[in-house]
Amino acid sequence: MGNIVRVILLLYLFATTLHAQDKLKKTDTAAITTDTLKPYQKYPVLPAFNVLEMDSSTIFNTFNIPSGKPIALMLFSPDCKHCKRTIKALEAGMDSIQNIQFYLVTASHNIADIKEFYEKHHIADYKNIKLVGRDMEFFYFSYYGAKFVPDIALYDEHKKLVKLIEGETNASEVYKYIH
Repeated sequence: MGNIVRVILLLYLFATTLHAQDKLKKTDTAAITTDTLKPYQKYPVLPAFNVLEMDSSTIFNTFNIPSGKPIALMLFSPDCKHCKRTIKALEAGMDSIQNIQFYLVTASHNIADIKEFYEKHHIADYKNIKLVGRDMEFFYFSYYGAKFVPDIALYDEHKKLVKLIEGETNASEVYKYIH
């Protein structure tokens, strides 16, 4: 009789262990799935981060970007040929995307290069390009997982993410996602 109780107890412990392991596997899978998402995928709203403006002393926080119009955050590098082509392509179609507020950020440490890019591409002529500045904390790279430039995060008028465009693009593609 004692042996029967031991066998039943062993079977019960074995079944309980299997059930617990199965539950643990499901929990681990859920944790792994969540952890592989980039921050912009977990929180698809416009993030707040600091950008050093071209005067080298003013800090702009993206929290202060007003809602009410679509927003484009563009990561660029002043010496990147793909970025230069993208800016030219956006300039060529600016009439169709003039309602989008553009904020251009770079990780470049050289403010002189940023100013040169600004002047060469006549950025001041475009009233919808609100800012060109330096992402001092490399926030854009870590938040969006950017691997190369240009990279554009498009948001609707409520600051909700619409699309992340990686690589070269043009005004008609940007327009397609915002309208």
